[in-house]
Formats: sequence, C-alpha cells, structure tokens
Amino acid sequence: MEKRTLGTSEVKITPILMGTWQAGKRMWVGIEDADSIKTIRAAYEAGITTIDTAEVYGEGHSERIVAEALSNVRDRVEYATKVFANHLKYEQVIEACDRSLSNLKTDYIDLYQIHWPSGAFNSEIVPIEETMSALNSLKEQGKIRAIGVSNFSSVQLAEAANYGRIDSLQPPYSLFWRQVEQDALPYCIENNISILAYSPLAQGLLTGKFALGHKFDPTDNRAKNKLFQGENFERAQQALEKLRPIALLHNCTLAQLALAWLIAQPQTNAIAGGRYPEQARDNALAAQIKLSTAELAEIDAIGRIVTDHLDDNQIMWN
Repeated sequence: MEKRTLGTSEVKITPILMGTWQAGKRMWVGIEDADSIKTIRAAYEAGITTIDTAEVYGEGHSERIVAEALSNVRDRVEYATKVFANHLKYEQVIEACDRSLSNLKTDYIDLYQIHWPSGAFNSEIVPIEETMSALNSLKEQGKIRAIGVSNFSSVQLAEAANYGRIDSLQPPYSLFWRQVEQDALPYCIENNISILAYSPLAQGLLTGKFALGHKFDPTDNRAKNKLFQGENFERAQQALEKLRPIALLHNCTLAQLALAWLIAQPQTNAIAGGRYPEQARDNALAAQIKLSTAELAEIDAIGRIVTDHLDDNQIMWN
C-alpha cells in the first residue's frame, strides 16, 4: 500500500489505518483479545502499517493489545495514540505519554493526539498553550514524532496551531457524516494537515449489513448513533441501494466502496476498525479501488440523500 506523508512531518502513513477502539473492549460487546490480536496482525500483513489507538480505549488495554500484535515488527509500523481530555495539564500529558509508551512497549510514538478538546466530558478547562507546551517538549525529546488533534473544530485547531505544528486532525467523517467538510477541512487543506477520518463506515452502517428495524444491544455505542435512528436510518437504506450497482461494477463490497471514496477526498485517510482478520484484509483492499471523477461525483450525490438532512452538530451520538 503506497504511503502518504502525515502533514508536514517525517511520518509516513497508510491511507487506510487500523482502528483499535474495539480492542479496548469497553463499550463493545463480545470482543475477544485473541481475535483482536489476529485482526491487527492481519491488517499489517495486508499492508496497513498505521495503527490508531488511545489511552482511554479500555484504560490502556487496546494499546497493550496493539503491542502484543506488533512488537516484533515495530520498526515497520506507525503507532498513533491519544491523550484523553482529563489529562491535558502539562504534567498529566507527560505522564500519559509515558504510560502509552509503556503499554505500546516502544520508546517513541509516531503520532500523539489530543483525543478531545479541554472541557469535553466535563473535564477541567486547561489552556491549549499548556497542553501544546507539553507536546512540544515530548517531541523535542524524541518521545513523539508528530502532534495531532481529534474532535477539534476549525477554531480550536487554529488556536492549537498558534503554539506548535499540528500535522493531523481526526474527525468523524464518512459518506454519511460530512460536517468536517464545512468546518475544518478547508483549514486542513490550506495548512497541509492530514485528515484521519474515524467511523469511515458510519459505525458499520455503510457495510449494508444492518436492515431496517435492527436493534442494537443497549450497551453497544451504536444504539445511540443518530444515523441508526428514524428517518436517518431509512434514508441510509435508500442511499445504500443506489450504491450497490457501483460496488458491483468494481467487484467490491459497499464498505470498500465507501472507504475508496473517502481516501480519494483531499488530504483524507480512513481509520477502519475490525473484529476479525477477514474484515481487516477487506479494508486493506479498498486502497486498490480507483474511482473515476464521474463515479466520485455520483457517490458524493448519493451520500447527500443522508447528509442533507442532518444538522451541524458534529457529535454522532445522542
């Protein structure tokens, strides 16, 4: 898989990244460590070398699973992890990074990201200057190679960039969830900041596997996802029907088509999760699909069946 440069850094990433929220187990149902390890390994063997995790995914459990899967090929992979909103004071950032380094069994993190802006989830408000100061210090020490942010608006992103180089933004972004295009994407294009799109399959909705009337376990985070509810869910089914012939033409799945469309957008890469090895292998194949300009425009228009009816709120869950 041909790698891309992360922002203006020296880090190179794959356009499809392996997402490991599930590997943390918390907020997911029926996840087994052995499956997670095999899936991460399968992603690597299929050409996905960039792995995204976070300290908050099972309180470090996901990071430890990543290490178990990939420690013996550490020099051939890129680790991206995140510090949570409750650890944004100077000393807390340093300590959180050291914990992540220990969990990942490594002496450097390729991309270290602020997971949510200060104040999210009722966390204490910490000036971005203080957080960035800690991140810059970690970068100078060689503990991290690049700095990124996640779930930031364009205003928050621009403010953070006053205090150091930001090389990536991680927003929710998919064919069915596109608020970032109106907000931060133009800023990212102008300032050469890579987009690492999470939920690129709208939490599985774009796979076409969930029919109308599907009910999630109440503990599954998708039970509160706006896209799986009411008219949004009905419109999504209409859009999926229109996408099927295009997928057929490329001999690919709906999921692969959605990923291929996304990584063809400016500056954009996709973080795709998976429970089982075959899902990781399928995700990797999306990088080989070449869509024409006309097809990209057609898929874009189909996606708007869903997105034209959504409000500007960037949070995907009720």
